[in-house]
Amino acid sequence: MPDAPHEVLLVLDANTGQNAITQVKAFDEALNVTGLVLTKLDGTAKGGVVAAIAGQYPQNPPALRFVGVGEGLDDLRPFDAREFVEAMFD
Repeated sequence: MPDAPHEVLLVLDANTGQNAITQVKAFDEALNVTGLVLTKLDGTAKGGVVAAIAGQYPQNPPALRFVGVGEGLDDLRPFDAREFVEAMFD
């Protein structure tokens, strides 16, 4: 397709912690990341790394597109900001 890629997604493990910031920076410089997928939010990881990443990109952070809350295909869900914030305080 002449106008490809339409989206460049970076998949991050929610348990990666602060190393995720380094990964986003490196991949963004190389590939111009447009969106993120955050996996493994079903355990103790609350996804606080999302705030840290957003803090590194105050003008234009890559959008969080999907979150993984389990191991099955149906456990990959579109990101819902309200649901995400509520889960952070549970």
